[in-house]
Amino acid sequence: MLKGLTRRDFIKTMSLGALAMAFPIDVFAANTTADLVVYGKIFTSENNRLAQAFAVKDGRFIYVGDKLGAQAFIKRGKTEVIDYTGKGLVMPSCGNGHAHYSMHSIQTVGTIVDRTDSVEKFLTEIVPAAVTKAKSTGATSIFGFGWNTLDFQKNMPTRHQLDALCSDIPMYFADEEGHKALVNTLCLVNAGIMDEKGNVLKSEVRGGKIVIGSDGKPTGYLQEQAGTYTRSFLDNERLFTVDIARATLDKVQEHLLSEGYTMYIDGWGNYFYNDNLYKAAQQFDNAGNMNFILGTTYEIESWMDLDSAFAKAVDAKKFASKHVLPNWIKLFMDGTVETGTGFIEPLYRDGHQGIPNWSEEELTDITRRANANGITMHVHVMGNKGVTRVVNSFINGGKAEMRNTLVHVYYANEPDYKRMAEHNIYVTEGALWHHADDALQDDLRKILPANLAGKGYPMKSFFDNGVIMSSHSDFPALAGSPDDPFGIMEILLTGVYHGEKGKPWWTEELITREQALTALTINVAKQMFLENERGSIQMGKYADFLLVNKDVLSCPVKEIHTAKPAATYFEGKKVYSM
Repeated sequence: MLKGLTRRDFIKTMSLGALAMAFPIDVFAANTTADLVVYGKIFTSENNRLAQAFAVKDGRFIYVGDKLGAQAFIKRGKTEVIDYTGKGLVMPSCGNGHAHYSMHSIQTVGTIVDRTDSVEKFLTEIVPAAVTKAKSTGATSIFGFGWNTLDFQKNMPTRHQLDALCSDIPMYFADEEGHKALVNTLCLVNAGIMDEKGNVLKSEVRGGKIVIGSDGKPTGYLQEQAGTYTRSFLDNERLFTVDIARATLDKVQEHLLSEGYTMYIDGWGNYFYNDNLYKAAQQFDNAGNMNFILGTTYEIESWMDLDSAFAKAVDAKKFASKHVLPNWIKLFMDGTVETGTGFIEPLYRDGHQGIPNWSEEELTDITRRANANGITMHVHVMGNKGVTRVVNSFINGGKAEMRNTLVHVYYANEPDYKRMAEHNIYVTEGALWHHADDALQDDLRKILPANLAGKGYPMKSFFDNGVIMSSHSDFPALAGSPDDPFGIMEILLTGVYHGEKGKPWWTEELITREQALTALTINVAKQMFLENERGSIQMGKYADFLLVNKDVLSCPVKEIHTAKPAATYFEGKKVYSM
């Protein structure tokens, strides 16, 4: 007889049903009193297995199996019991493989432009209000975010129009994707692109485009890295202080937990060209207030001095703490396919190819250096030619164990799927964008070559080829798409966003409910090197889980987007409830 285990306990433990046999338990745990036991339909994210119950002790799962087995861990007055049977689905909490929740600070440091706002409203209401706000607070920069590129490009505002509203404070308004910007003249002067007399001093920025008007001078419209370069000359230290970053994290945490996320990688760790987000996150965590896992990326732009930027990226690792993981370098390989800056092959119908930011040799070298320093590559790439270039660089310069990752991927050439799988290259996919209203679908067919027309964001191909694919929302670069996991999940299954009128998009790439949940849970954990501790409901892992108010495994597919977390748990503690 096992020491400390009665004959009755032993028989009870050994007679658990077949479900429990699928989740072996330590028989010594039969005398353990759980802090929490949950009953219900439980999706574990362990090879699509379902369970009926689990037990939690000291923030970790100590049992996963059937209801009978869980009863051995209950002690009246000591164990909280939640019977969620028939109320919805119990599942691991979700992850977001790439987002910019740190941009919650916009409400503090600047102005939000809604993607539905017109150019007229932008010029007559939004910018004037931003100017008034800036002058009343003594701001040294005016910053905004969110205008719709596809709509604005039909009547793009100019720096002259912005100058008429404010010429004595530099003004920078990024579009909803963060890839384009509208600036006033002073902003260009501070960046050394023009002088005060209107003479052009700089007509090119590597990896970007300074749009030039018919008068031979910048219009104030900047694309890709021309925008990031110009933004670096704002008073960023004042725009985004440690105190603002710390207050932002409170908002981020509230947002994440309400949607069911407890882990994510932020794609803009140094958006304001300082370490203040890193500092604030470490302080937040060390104070015991962080109820999610934050991965941070250090973004290196193609116009930067590479050695200096790389040294800063390595130095950022000093901000690591229990829940803060500063372990990624982020690069932009290209722009966005939909707006003509993605690096594609063959060419767009008008004969251009997009904007590549890095040569293959440079990417290979950066990957080699990053992986040698224990840093994983996190590369924004959307066009198929860009994908091939990044995959080549990861293969030739990277280490398979570092899980170097492609971010977004609008389209990939067929041979690249197998190469990704063979070399353990990961993808965090912009699957939430796998939809478009009828008008946008028609517009894309007009600008894209035949092999890309009607295509979009592959998903099934990654699963079919054994590539680890996680889901991301890229918040706030939503392009009218949902941020929450269940809104995203419905798109992954249908190719349609419930909020718009559009035909299902590229139905060959749609995936199953189980695959969608896998992409939202355990695959994000794998991307973040957390699969041994989080991402699924398994004995020994942290008890990060959701009580969802709808069974998204069986409800009508068009109702999935209405699902919400009734409660979010992190390390066994309820951190959100409806």
